[in-house]
Amino acid sequence: MIDIAWNNFTPWSALGGGILIGLAAASFILLNGRIAGISGILGGLLTPAKDDILWRLAFLGGLVGAPLLWLLVADLPPIRIEAGYPAVIIAGLLVGIGTRYGSGCTSGHGVCGLSRLSVRSLAATASFMGAGFVTVYVIRHLLGV
Repeated sequence: MIDIAWNNFTPWSALGGGILIGLAAASFILLNGRIAGISGILGGLLTPAKDDILWRLAFLGGLVGAPLLWLLVADLPPIRIEAGYPAVIIAGLLVGIGTRYGSGCTSGHGVCGLSRLSVRSLAATASFMGAGFVTVYVIRHLLGV
């Protein structure tokens, strides 16, 4: 049974956030000719080309800086992670491995690739969403963790 907390259901802010993400991804490809895939942008810093570092640092700095700017206006929502450090570390490593094998992440495939009607991105997005659904079901419902 799914229980929706209607007091916390915020469709307008979710819609606004989705529109902003779409506009940012579209602007990034139109103005820079690049896909706004976070794993690719971060990964490009590990073996950077000569003129390829500054924009990557600016992009990642914006991801970190946006919540800091938000703090000037309002409090950030509380973060609650119901897992221990070992589970979080293992999950992070598995996501990192998955993005390497899948040649991209949720932003690269799910946002940018699907909007370009990429069949490869559709397969990747279906795979990682399906794996996420199965993982949550097994951990929460079968194992009871």
